[in-house]
Amino acid sequence: MIVTRTPFRITLGGGGTDLPSYYQKHGGYILAAGIDKYMYLMLHPPTLDKMVRLQYSRSEVVFHASELQHELAREALMYMGVETKIELSSLADLPAGTGLGSSGSYLIGLLMALSHYKREFVTLQQLAEIACHLEIDVLKKPVGKQDQYMATFGGLTSLEIAKDGQVTVTPLVKGTSSLAEFVANTHMYYTGFRRDALEVLHDQNRALEADKDPQRGQVEDSLKRIHELGFEIKDAIASDNYDRWGELLHTHWTHKKNLSSKISLTRVDQIYDEVRRDYNVLGGKISGAGGGGFLMLYCTGNHKRLESYMASQNMPRLHYNIESQGTKVVADLGPGMDQAQAILGERS
Repeated sequence: MIVTRTPFRITLGGGGTDLPSYYQKHGGYILAAGIDKYMYLMLHPPTLDKMVRLQYSRSEVVFHASELQHELAREALMYMGVETKIELSSLADLPAGTGLGSSGSYLIGLLMALSHYKREFVTLQQLAEIACHLEIDVLKKPVGKQDQYMATFGGLTSLEIAKDGQVTVTPLVKGTSSLAEFVANTHMYYTGFRRDALEVLHDQNRALEADKDPQRGQVEDSLKRIHELGFEIKDAIASDNYDRWGELLHTHWTHKKNLSSKISLTRVDQIYDEVRRDYNVLGGKISGAGGGGFLMLYCTGNHKRLESYMASQNMPRLHYNIESQGTKVVADLGPGMDQAQAILGERS
């Protein structure tokens, strides 16, 4: 059995500029951070059974990988040439549809497990690009490159995307105390709303790709400003100017809401206005493409007071830390179960 662990991520700046419909014209920039909440993939090749067995929120048992309804698993298995005689299951610390890149974490974790199983070495850059190819080119999903790259590399990381789609990955190195201050002030609250990010991203893509779409100018102008803000946010965080980061987060959110009417929710907007007015919150935004999931808030003080208020609104706080690593194999219990026996021996 092979087990991989892949981090979820939070987007700090530049969200939306990683979609081909934008970066092919203007280039893109993302600043994001991997967090210590994970997707786990378990791969097991059965001894006799030749079926493909897939376990996630539902179960599938098929004769061939091409018959799977789970699109990401199907395309990953087909691409890697593992089409029969395999069992896969997944577990996650957080639910899907919450804007923290769960689909990208699933796909990257699966590709890592498959490459390890086949003993076919791929670089981290190649791994991320394979995932992008499967989602964008094969499945034609209106997604960008952020989730695949952040799941692969983790850390506090900037992604510069050229017009031809080439991604330059640069870690933003911070001291332990500085990161602790950032995490303490940057709260994450679960709104209780889950949504399909593809529905939100479809509006953005449609506006950018249709010459006569009346929303095209507004969407493109907002993304250009979000693109610029990504670099400003990076500079603020790099210089430990976290209050400035909070102010820029608010500006980022005002422009992001121009990308689609589905990005925000009336109740969330009302709460956001109140915490900015009464709870020392400088800025915030809904995670991922928007529409639900987690509400990120930068708070300058009285953290327990804000946390208590959000709890009264049925929005619990997610406590997290920055995960410095990306996807990795955490267990390989190979033939003969030597490692399993060693582990059991240590515990006995």
